[in-house]
Amino acid sequence: MAEALRWSVESLEIPEGCNLVLGQSHFIKTVEDLYEALVTSSPSLEFGIAFCEASGDCLIRRDGNAPDLVKAAVENARRVNAGHVFVVLLRNGYPINVLDRIKRVQEVCRVFAATANPLQVLVAQTEQGRGVAGVVDGFPTLGVETEEDAAGRRHLLREIIGYKR
Repeated sequence: MAEALRWSVESLEIPEGCNLVLGQSHFIKTVEDLYEALVTSSPSLEFGIAFCEASGDCLIRRDGNAPDLVKAAVENARRVNAGHVFVVLLRNGYPINVLDRIKRVQEVCRVFAATANPLQVLVAQTEQGRGVAGVVDGFPTLGVETEEDAAGRRHLLREIIGYKR
């Protein structure tokens, strides 16, 4: 007999001025290892972490150095409520600054999104539980960049953000 499959779309809340990293891991020590990876990345980085445990107590494990971001990460994890999914919220830093560190955490299996855009998570649910099938990050494209747009991009990267020389 075929098992029932239900789909849902869960919209995540990203606090003003923050970025979100959504990923999947496989072990209870994920929260502590993500904490160590983030806290050593920058003295000004503020963050909250939540991790949906998929066996044993099946709790949302949490940590961070900013209580408001920990609370928001937990609320987002509750929305997704899928096995071994983690949510990291960042303030005073960007995913580009920490994404490599997050990916190098031994138990991290994948990163679904790293964004400040509106984010929707496509969740599949079976009798066993819930899993993330993918994400909708931001909005559809509206065209192809012009030379003026390209000049604006280069200006942003070099003069505003300082990521290019």
